Amino acid sequence: MSGEIIQSELSRVCPVSRETFERLKILVDRVEEWQKKTNLVAPSTMDDIWSRHIADSLQCVSLKTDTRHWIDIGSGGGFPGLVIAAAMADYDDATIHLVESIQKKCSFLRQVNRHMGANAKIHCARIEDVSETLAKPEIVTARALAALPLLLELSSPWLLQGATALFHKGREFEAELADCNGLWEFDLVSHNSVVSPDSVILEISNLRKPNI
Repeated sequence: MSGEIIQSELSRVCPVSRETFERLKILVDRVEEWQKKTNLVAPSTMDDIWSRHIADSLQCVSLKTDTRHWIDIGSGGGFPGLVIAAAMADYDDATIHLVESIQKKCSFLRQVNRHMGANAKIHCARIEDVSETLAKPEIVTARALAALPLLLELSSPWLLQGATALFHKGREFEAELADCNGLWEFDLVSHNSVVSPDSVILEISNLRKPNI
């Protein structure tokens, strides 16, 4: 598939500048290179990386087009964090922090961020260890990291201060929402994925502890 066709397909999810597309090509090339020695994504998804990982991640940007301050937790192979960083590199006032505890994956994130010329800040640390030091973002993202109750616990230092979460979830998301009963209360908007019919992006705001 030609670059023009791929960029056109991505733009159906979120407008992608030529510069952003060039950065995303670097990301895909590096994932393909590193995947041979480090399991960054499920091997079965590599043949469809532009849709399964790039377009899927771009949905976060399409939902919050005016957002400039992001934190991505459990960044792993860079989805959605490095994709957001590629898009945010078009804006001088944008900041995105990527938090990942595995050193080898941090090395990958740093290398790709540098080669893309993006402005992400990589934190090789446990989420709990940086939650009090990183300034409150507008949006917290996570993809394939943990079940929703734990995600809310990990991101609560920011969400309780007014940040909003965008969490990618699969077909079991309703069960995960039910597991939050009695633990958390929040406002919820469920966005159907435009990439996968079995997936959603949960937009969670106004997080609070229940009055028991």
